Amino acid sequence: MSLKISRIISVIVIFILCFLFHFVYELFPSSITAIFFPVNESIWEHQKLLFTSVIFYGIIDYIILTKCKIKYNNFFISLFISAITIIPIFLVLYLPCYYKIGPKMFLNIGIMLIAIIISQIISYFILKCKNCYIGNIISIILIIVSYIVLGYLTYNPPKEELFFDTQDEKYGINNYNV
Repeated sequence: MSLKISRIISVIVIFILCFLFHFVYELFPSSITAIFFPVNESIWEHQKLLFTSVIFYGIIDYIILTKCKIKYNNFFISLFISAITIIPIFLVLYLPCYYKIGPKMFLNIGIMLIAIIISQIISYFILKCKNCYIGNIISIILIIVSYIVLGYLTYNPPKEELFFDTQDEKYGINNYNV
């Protein structure tokens, strides 16, 4: 297996994980699952879904790349950058459509797939880069810090449209309404 094939597989698996992870909190509500999985239907919580799907698959991907002896560089920085950049990529593609035509499930899924593909292309180039070692320890710390921020914003969301769940008319995990 080559690095290119592994990135194609990553797109498919991350896409599937997004669907599976969408319901984790609903099935297993706890303070732990609230940090990693969406707790409502807000745009923000779906960014957490994308981030977690990329990170979760990254753990599996690390094992696969290592066992298959596929040459790569900068794994953890690649993982962090692909996970963090998927959020603005998705938002840049999604928000104009959302404001123009509203939420449309198939359009949302298509945009999600495009964001995953772009993030994995970024991952591929970072993994191939021989002269851009930044530091895997720093990347692991940044992933942990990202989850601290995601968890904080789940429990303390700003009263902004991005964090508002239009379906249940609430912000974050709390039961208080507008």
